[in-house]
Amino acid sequence: MVSMRMVLWRAVVGALLVLGVVAVPGQAQADAGYQWRQEYITSADGTRLHADVLRPSGIADDVRTPVIMTVSPYRAHLMRLTEPRPQGGPSTDDLPVSMFLKAGYTYVIVDLRGFGGSNGCPDYGGPGERSDVKAAVEWAAGQPWSTGKVGMTGVSYEAWTGIMGLTEKPAGLAAVAAFEPVVDANSYLYMQGIAWRFSLKPITETGVRPGDLAGFEHLLVATTPPYPSDSAEYKANTADIDPACYAHYLAETTNHDANSAWWRDRDLVESLRGNTIPLFLGQGFVDYNTRADRVFEAWNVLGPGNHKAWFGQWGHRDCTEKCGAPHFPSELLAFFDKNVAGKDVNTGPRVTVQQFDGRWRSETAWPPADSRALDIDLRTGRYNDRGLIPGADREIWTVSQPLERDQHLSGTATATFALDGPAAASVAVEVYDIAPDNRATVITRGIAPVSPTAQVRLLGQDWPLAAGHRIGVRVVDVVDDVWAHVPANAPVTVTSARLHLPLLTAVRNPDLPGEASEAIPKWRNEKTVSLSPDVVNNATVTVNFPPRSGG
Repeated sequence: MVSMRMVLWRAVVGALLVLGVVAVPGQAQADAGYQWRQEYITSADGTRLHADVLRPSGIADDVRTPVIMTVSPYRAHLMRLTEPRPQGGPSTDDLPVSMFLKAGYTYVIVDLRGFGGSNGCPDYGGPGERSDVKAAVEWAAGQPWSTGKVGMTGVSYEAWTGIMGLTEKPAGLAAVAAFEPVVDANSYLYMQGIAWRFSLKPITETGVRPGDLAGFEHLLVATTPPYPSDSAEYKANTADIDPACYAHYLAETTNHDANSAWWRDRDLVESLRGNTIPLFLGQGFVDYNTRADRVFEAWNVLGPGNHKAWFGQWGHRDCTEKCGAPHFPSELLAFFDKNVAGKDVNTGPRVTVQQFDGRWRSETAWPPADSRALDIDLRTGRYNDRGLIPGADREIWTVSQPLERDQHLSGTATATFALDGPAAASVAVEVYDIAPDNRATVITRGIAPVSPTAQVRLLGQDWPLAAGHRIGVRVVDVVDDVWAHVPANAPVTVTSARLHLPLLTAVRNPDLPGEASEAIPKWRNEKTVSLSPDVVNNATVTVNFPPRSGG
């Protein structure tokens, strides 16, 4: 199946070449605003890594500069991920290359093994890819045009490679900026063994593709052919495809068991414990791709250092645009200027948070130190694990009384259950903000397999709750467009259930500039439902909400 897809993929690209969609080689670099050359780096096991080296225009070869690096599987000359690049050459789309070149940095883009112009076998964040990051950073730090200080930056997989850098601690690595990163490869694809559904852009952002397909899709990216003007080594490396490697890759990435040795080796959270290399970490609470899950565990095991974080209401991106924070690029540059270039600059608050009401505040920690779990006993009963067709038989609601005063959810909620049902069934939890008109908006959600004592970890959020609103909790078999779950077609009995909801004990007064992100109205529009009065009234329980200080 993989070989057939590779044939089709190369046929499509060949057609683009014949039709003239791919332009004359080299034409894009004439007005690029930088000096470009290509280099090859040898990784520890002999794998050859292709690198595009971009230097500020007019700078002499012997002038030393600090270095910013992005290590990526997505930067082939012919294609950026799945977007054709008719001009060829270095793939700088959506990278802050111009900002850093103007600030006097050299920017280096390195292809991970098996991708772009690098040979070797992709291994999805495993020891091979981690050694690639180490080799690339140490190579850049040792070049005659380098000060010996390297910073890494990126979004998504390109942020994951920055996290790999922190775990490998290569000589010369001075700082990492990682936005929407993977920190645990298994939990990126599966939540406690149940596959996330990913969007099908540009057709829809609704979850369609199960996580099981991610490895296959990455292998398709890895088969991207060369650009016509690429070097002989670049072309040879793109043809270096090992069927045995691909078969192993597919077998491991489709294994849901997080306890397998392969997945345990790719869980980097504990490897970050005590890390002192400065990390600028960004995570959107409403990201449809790398969900707001174990990244907060990673943040909270870091050691002392010049770390900073941006957590807020945006999707799969950094905050260069669409977050409502025009000062983000200046803070990103200041972070590297301080930690890589050695400048005496102000890098901003340690933690920047955008609440779901669109306002911004500074914190010294997240979750904040005064976040306390309120235990809410949920209603018990029975639901059917059958999926697909909505119905009251699939869910059990619990609804609080209207809030007497404002509350503020900040942190990661969890839930504990005593259940009787087959292990093939699942239990999902959704927490809602219910307005006085019974319009209910999803705050957070999580899922786990059914077991006698099931533990469900929900996604992190920072969400003010207004007086007069209610908190609703829906226990359900599965949220169909969020997880891919084969129905057990069996009943599940809930004999006890408790939600642990993190609430702030002190009132927050937002103290940072910024506007609401584009993601907030989008989330409200897509994740809000109208509840019938019967659902609300018949599911109401009394919750003892805590008092709050300040105001």
